[in-house]
Amino acid sequence: MSAIETQALTLSYGETIIIDELDLEIPKGEISVFIGSNGCGKSTLLRSLARLLKPEEGSVLLEGKSIAKQSTKDVAKQLAILPQGPAAPEGLTVLQLVKQGRYPHQNWLKQWSSADEKAVIDALDATGMSEFKERPVDSLSGGQRQRAWIAMTLAQDTEIILLDEPTTYLDMTHQIEILDLLFELNEKENRTIVMVLHDLNLACRYAHHLVAIKDKKIFAQGRPEEVISCSLVQNVFQMNCEVTTDPLFGTPLCIPHGKGRCIIKEAGLQHA
Repeated sequence: MSAIETQALTLSYGETIIIDELDLEIPKGEISVFIGSNGCGKSTLLRSLARLLKPEEGSVLLEGKSIAKQSTKDVAKQLAILPQGPAAPEGLTVLQLVKQGRYPHQNWLKQWSSADEKAVIDALDATGMSEFKERPVDSLSGGQRQRAWIAMTLAQDTEIILLDEPTTYLDMTHQIEILDLLFELNEKENRTIVMVLHDLNLACRYAHHLVAIKDKKIFAQGRPEEVISCSLVQNVFQMNCEVTTDPLFGTPLCIPHGKGRCIIKEAGLQHA
């Protein structure tokens, strides 16, 4: 069974159609990554998978059931989403923010428990935010804020995690740390991870399933090594490139054409 499925899904903002009659299956227990040019509908599609955007037509199925017919709390127990550019109330501390991730597990009979406390501590540790837990979120750097929000998402402890550009504002070290963390959640706990990423090479490295979106439809999908080519990059991103193999991971490695220093030419001139 797919973790999430869309059937003839059409999404729009006003009269502008963003996604048109899209059929998609998100493999259960794998990492799926949406790629495509700016404005192609990646984030819009991700939001609809979490029921944050009502379809114009069609439906979204969560674990085989219509997501529209499930309660908000039931959805939140199965699926967590980190949207792009979230904002916290002024003065809210990191610890208070991360605790919000436990909201779906609370009710008038079941209050804060040792399991809730452990989930919060584990999320803070996993994202390297324990030392900042008493700091207001709005006092943090962009990268620290992003990690705090990811910690809140992890604290929700769902089988499915959706993330819209989770490496935004992060330097290279923290980008890899966050992606490695998500990779480990998938490997060790079989979590289904769905991400929007702009870095095509990182998408190829971490994704089991790649979904390229163009012209409101799926242009191509499958394992990165099966779908990434110079032709796809040209069609989806309007960019000429060379595609080779990552020497460390064996995944597709895209080398874009463009201007810049050419060491080979410089060395040739010096030699001459």
